Amino acid sequence: MRQAVTTLTVPTRGAGLVEVTAQVRRWVAEQGMETGLLTVFCRHTSASLTIQENADPDVQADLLRFFRRLVAEDPSLYAHTTEGPDDMPAHIRSALTGVSLSIPVMAGEPALGTWQGVYLFEHRARPHRREIALHLIGE
Repeated sequence: MRQAVTTLTVPTRGAGLVEVTAQVRRWVAEQGMETGLLTVFCRHTSASLTIQENADPDVQADLLRFFRRLVAEDPSLYAHTTEGPDDMPAHIRSALTGVSLSIPVMAGEPALGTWQGVYLFEHRARPHRREIALHLIGE
């Protein structure tokens, strides 16, 4: 059994989804493991990860609109407001979507479905540089 780790740095443009599937696939292929388990981990508390459809961009737009309605950016609702009106809602959105994914590796690549993509979900309004840790264990 072998292990490999790396960190991806992902620039964001503010709130929205950034697809990282190509970077993840490329790194997994470079490791030369045929089977295994890939952990994808977001090293932040106001951004998250999700696997979603990558064929129709309306899916990402709808998700962003839904989460804006679901978790209001209203400072009167929260005690934690020192980092701006979008910070506490970003933490809640991250808690709802999660910061870690487990993806099987089969035949040397992540076993994603035909229309599935791996996305960093930025929940803050301004651009950030986010880190995603990848850990692959396999053979």
